[in-house]
Amino acid sequence: MSTDLVVRPARPADAGALAELRWTFKQEDHDGTPAPARPREEAERWIHDRLGDGRWLAWVVETEGEICGHVFLCPVERVPDPYGDNSPIGYVTNFFVLPSQRNRGAGARLLEALKGHAHGAGLDTLIVWPSERSSPLYRRSGFQPSDELLELPLGA
Repeated sequence: MSTDLVVRPARPADAGALAELRWTFKQEDHDGTPAPARPREEAERWIHDRLGDGRWLAWVVETEGEICGHVFLCPVERVPDPYGDNSPIGYVTNFFVLPSQRNRGAGARLLEALKGHAHGAGLDTLIVWPSERSSPLYRRSGFQPSDELLELPLGA
């Protein structure tokens, strides 16, 4: 594990770098696709707005002052329950570390920062739809499969 990695909360000013990494991340997933169908600036505005108003949170990992990875968290409110807990849950997504920084502890550090915040904020549960590549790291970090979650894909 490298000691030159610094993890910190993302700021709206990081939106450009985060959008660039998001495009890199998605292009890695769509190997062979010629060009993005959307402009990167769309993601930059989206990220800037959501980090700015607190609807989303994110953490970045830096090395030599450059952002080389990130993870996002969207707190999801629950309807009040007269008999049970209605603490919010957290949706974890957009977890990415540049290939050159993988297997150096960056991902584990990002997840530790996110989990620390989640505990302090009183979130009840964290949920994630991991990729095949990220699933082992999530499991090492304490995430477990759930028999309770169902999904209904509505994509065209």
